[in-house]
Formats: sequence, structure tokens, C-alpha cells
Amino acid sequence: MEASTERVLRYLAEVEEAAEDVLADKQQIVDLDVRRNRNREALNALRRDAEMSDEDQEQLDKEICDIRKRLKVKVNRLNELQGKPELKGFNLSPLSRDEMKAINQVLKR
Repeated sequence: MEASTERVLRYLAEVEEAAEDVLADKQQIVDLDVRRNRNREALNALRRDAEMSDEDQEQLDKEICDIRKRLKVKVNRLNELQGKPELKGFNLSPLSRDEMKAINQVLKR
């Protein structure tokens, strides 16, 4: 019976660790997104008076994208540990700037 209890405790610890990892990444996405939005607002305000580099904005976009990719794997792992099926539609990704520009051009015609 001790082996069974120990196995359950290991399982619960693994699930908890996976869940904490998912929550940490989600919080990091929120924090970076807030920073990105503030940065975007500041860039728009300063763009009128000075030339600004969009490198920081691009770096934030890249970091958020990378974390979202890792998050998908982690959420699937968490669901696997909990015996839940893989989420459907979770592999969707947002449109890039270029894709949005193309859509906007088509819609403006």
C-alpha cells in the first residue's frame, strides 16, 4: 500500500509542477503583453516628435510568441497527466502584422 500512496503522491506532485509551470508562463505572457501595450502607446506618442526604433517592440512580440508556443506544449502535457484529451483549436496562432496589413488592404478596396 505504501508504493501505491507514494505513486499517487509523485503523480500529484508532477501534476502540480506542470500546472504551476503553465500558470507561470500565462502570467509572464500577461506581464509582457502589458509591457508591450505600454510600449506601443509610448511609441505612438513619441513617433510624432522623434524617430524611434521598433526593435524593443519586435523583441517583446518574439518573446510572447515563444512563450505561447511553449505554453501549448505545457498545457497539452498537463492535460495528458490529468487524463484529459488534447485541447482542440489550441494550436491556432494570431495573424502576423503583414497578414493583418494584407487583410486591411483587401477590406479597404
